[in-house]
Amino acid sequence: MHSDKLFSTDIEVRFRDLDAIGHVNNAVFFTYFEEGRKHFSKKIFEVSDVSDFNFIMAHIQCDFIKPIQFNDRVILQMWVKDIGTKSFSFEYRLVDFSDEAMVYATGKSIQVCYDYQKNRSIEVPAKMRERLTLYLKR
Repeated sequence: MHSDKLFSTDIEVRFRDLDAIGHVNNAVFFTYFEEGRKHFSKKIFEVSDVSDFNFIMAHIQCDFIKPIQFNDRVILQMWVKDIGTKSFSFEYRLVDFSDEAMVYATGKSIQVCYDYQKNRSIEVPAKMRERLTLYLKR
């Protein structure tokens, strides 16, 4: 799934990510998605401080396909699925570093642009929309 509309980041499986069964706990997959959004925001939106985040999570889901083990090398691939008036959505794939056909999980999230000072949703800013469009894949 190599594409110029694809954002990828390496995910390091930490010892603390493992559960009693010895694989990455299901809740940690959402942390991996969060790490992807953080790296995306730093690189694409040029976020340099936590106060620069101008969106809030509205929905997130994950489909677990294959357990991730401690020694697995994992890549998170993500792209923009939709851009609305006030929201945008990401899709995710956690894949094996050496074989992208080996998928550990897929997911989706919806983010709503938000003004934390006024405590209300806002329209997707023009600059953000422009940058999101670079990763828009339908």
